[in-house]
Amino acid sequence: MPTLDPAAAPAGERAQLTAAGLHVSRGATPVLTGLDMTVTPRSRWGVVGENGRGKTTLLHVLAGALAPDRGTVRRTGTLGLAEQELPARDGRTVGDLVDAELAEARTALAALDASAEALAAGRPGADADYAAALAAAQTLDAWDADRRVDLALENLGADTDRTRPLEEMSVGRRHRVRLAALLGAGHDFLLLDEPTNHLDAHGLDFLTACLREHRGGVVLVSHDRALLSDAATTVLDLDPSRDGRPRTYGGGLAGYRRGRRAERDRWEQEYERQQAEHTRLARDLSQARNRLVDGWRPDKGTGKHARATRAGALVRAVRRRRADLEAHALPVPPPPVRLRMPDLPARPGTTLVDAVRVSVAGRLDRPVDVRLESGDRLVATGPNGAGKSTLLAVLAAELEPTAGTVRTAPAARVRLLSQESPPLSGLRAREVFAARMESLVSRGVLAEPVPLASLGLLSAADASRPVGELSTGRRRRLDLAMALAERPHVLLLDEPTNHLSVPLVEELTEALGATAAAVVVATHDRWLLRETASWPRLALGAGARA
Repeated sequence: MPTLDPAAAPAGERAQLTAAGLHVSRGATPVLTGLDMTVTPRSRWGVVGENGRGKTTLLHVLAGALAPDRGTVRRTGTLGLAEQELPARDGRTVGDLVDAELAEARTALAALDASAEALAAGRPGADADYAAALAAAQTLDAWDADRRVDLALENLGADTDRTRPLEEMSVGRRHRVRLAALLGAGHDFLLLDEPTNHLDAHGLDFLTACLREHRGGVVLVSHDRALLSDAATTVLDLDPSRDGRPRTYGGGLAGYRRGRRAERDRWEQEYERQQAEHTRLARDLSQARNRLVDGWRPDKGTGKHARATRAGALVRAVRRRRADLEAHALPVPPPPVRLRMPDLPARPGTTLVDAVRVSVAGRLDRPVDVRLESGDRLVATGPNGAGKSTLLAVLAAELEPTAGTVRTAPAARVRLLSQESPPLSGLRAREVFAARMESLVSRGVLAEPVPLASLGLLSAADASRPVGELSTGRRRRLDLAMALAERPHVLLLDEPTNHLSVPLVEELTEALGATAAAVVVATHDRWLLRETASWPRLALGAGARA
């Protein structure tokens, strides 16, 4: 008779997922340090942090796919994990993927049927087996699981044909199928890694509603501030802190933003106090040494006994200040860098870029007009394939339009931050940046180079690493640094929030609103669209919505 594994049986209101003292390292590099969290029914954790901070590692540890170096994970209840990628192999179909996620529901129904037959036959213990099977099926709402999956497939824009092989589908389509199966399975816990990837506006709304209504616990890794704001009740921050340990904030995204800002301010103030105290002690030590030297040359008439007594006191003072300095070894590390937006230039009264009736066959089919002057703001919106990236490439003179004209003012600097980073280089990040600055100065584009450190986008350690070893988020920071350092008159940004941490996105958004340059942004980011609600909109594509 089919039976449910007690360790993985649905637990409903009794479900709990607890992590205590988790430590995970990659070689000598700590990834997770002293992490504690408890996930209960209806709790929704948002996990934030830049690439490489251990967000995906945490999900693997919670799911039992990776053992921590230290610490424990205990789980009561069922669990579903959605990673960012889903390989297609072994000829599996949509139906196979759905069946795998609904395995507990299938087993519960089979166990219920078998126990019902045993109960009817009067077998000993059948009543207890039937009660257990019925409770499991009710907890999972197993009878409705396939309907829930079909509903999710439709609303996420996924393939509903369960016979279709996964290998025939794009990465985005496979992602939507697996996400739909997870949402319909009724797991006690959902662990989701960047689930908004590959979703359109309707899919995003459906996912948000599902997570808010989910009766179990949710651990959500995401850079999507709108999803975090709408769905997360607690935020776990894996970015650097004063003591290297993760920080937990209640009150959802708003509570995280307030708490993170206060934590950062305290960190900076404490570090500045430490620096000032260290400087004072070093000065006192130097002065004590100078007095020691002077002490061996007393004024005329001073006897040897007085001179020796004075020398001993000075020696003790020097030793005491040296001990103070050694004990005050700056235990507080420097806080992370903040974005420092350079002053971007303005040319009042000049049309910097004038695009008239531009179109690109097969990519930007409807003619578009764009006229930009200093201080102008514009948000390009529309569904995937509407031509947003194509339009930015045309405005940046990186792509010739099939029809229409683009005129750029003489000596006007137009810079595009595209979605994709340039090919990886074996050079260090600071070397790549320096080479770009040298080229701009030698061509007379800039009068002098902009120091990489002055932008606050990469730490000294990251700047010294080969570009190929940087995480996606750090390469994105380097791309942004290169764009800003050119000090463009027109700044074109294609999905600028991709792969960037929440604090940096907020710093960048504030800076874009204040700069004198013209700024054009193409984005699907719902939170960024809210923050730029006062900016003019350019809706591209049939049925495009602002």
